[in-house]
Amino acid sequence: MTGRPILAIDTSGTRALVALGEPDGRLIDERRWQAGYRHGEELLTRTDELLTTNKVALAELGGIVVGTGPGAFTGMRVGIATAKALAHGLGIPIAGIATAEALLAAADSGAGEQAVLLLPAGPSDRVFVVAGKAILVKGGEEPEIPEGAALVAVDLPDRAPAEALALGAQAEERLSAALLRLGALRLAAGGDDVARLVPEYVTLPRGIAVVKGEVRWSHDRT
Repeated sequence: MTGRPILAIDTSGTRALVALGEPDGRLIDERRWQAGYRHGEELLTRTDELLTTNKVALAELGGIVVGTGPGAFTGMRVGIATAKALAHGLGIPIAGIATAEALLAAADSGAGEQAVLLLPAGPSDRVFVVAGKAILVKGGEEPEIPEGAALVAVDLPDRAPAEALALGAQAEERLSAALLRLGALRLAAGGDDVARLVPEYVTLPRGIAVVKGEVRWSHDRT
């Protein structure tokens, strides 16, 4: 991977991104778009436009970084399937980075303040991420925020405090850089097994039963 740029993909939220980075993870360029729940419609087009604009051929990539969520079923499958296909087809390493980890890294002010994360899990539930643990917060309930911690809320308009949403917007703006930075470290260590890389879902498609009392993210091989 030495000397070759890396590509990052994240489709965990309603706003998707692809980013190009230096081998050490420094951001070169990025593309973001409001994907809603139709991530597959523009992902390859945006990726091609990003690479073409920066005069980088697919064959010149040295590694792929992909956000593993948590996120909704369709978006996660599209992003991770695309990342796996690229890595396998090009014969280059892949690194899966939890989007929650990258968002918390992006929210880090450097002042030593603990940050906790709140993400959507369908139309009424939310996922609360604290100290590396994910807790499902059912509709009508509120998470127990540790004293002194900063709440970072992403993709939750009208479902989180204004200050938390503002911090979430800042974290989202820095997400590409955080994914690339964390991914570069993982790639330098050898990356992940493409066959074992799985997304973290917070919502499942219609027709898939949810186990009563389930509070963990569901996992599936892609």
